[in-house]
Amino acid sequence: MLAASGSLVRSYLLEHPEVLPEAMERLHARQASELVVANRAAIETPFAGAWAGAGDGDVTLVEFFDYACTYCRRSNADVDRLLKEDPKLKVVWREWPVLGPDSEAAARASLAAARAGKFRAFHDQLYAAGRPTPDALAKTQAALGVTPLDEAAAKAELGKNYQLANTLRATGTPTFVVGDRIFQGAVGYDALKAAIAETRAGRPTAG
Repeated sequence: MLAASGSLVRSYLLEHPEVLPEAMERLHARQASELVVANRAAIETPFAGAWAGAGDGDVTLVEFFDYACTYCRRSNADVDRLLKEDPKLKVVWREWPVLGPDSEAAARASLAAARAGKFRAFHDQLYAAGRPTPDALAKTQAALGVTPLDEAAAKAELGKNYQLANTLRATGTPTFVVGDRIFQGAVGYDALKAAIAETRAGRPTAG
């Protein structure tokens, strides 16, 4: 019986190969959803002040980012707009420096700013400066009075973020998590807003 069913499925797929991409996409979405659900607390719990919006928001948007990532910098305007328009949204930022030494230095300084309660100011000013060169980073830190974070704390948080990104099978920055969905890349304001609305409405988000 099982062999016959398997044969029928195989025959159908051979006759209708166009359904395979959609089936694979749905499978990947379901697997991603399961990974998010299993790790939600770790994903959505911010480091110190590396968050904004409603502390008890009904939807949390998480961004894994790198200050040297051009697409992360572009996406910052989308995230800012969502925060301004949506009083029930909470945004959590997770430093994921994957583009070299300047990224790593900026991520550590960002964590220090978060610990000092100056994350948003640091975040926006460093992005406004362009690439996180040593000079741009030093000027931003000096302007805000940000002092280095304890090495052990920085190493632990960055290690956690790397592990989470690996668990979620993230392929690069930015990576967003909204509800049970994972978005790879700068998907834009409209896609993020739609995902927030779907999550809030309680509709299935896989697919």
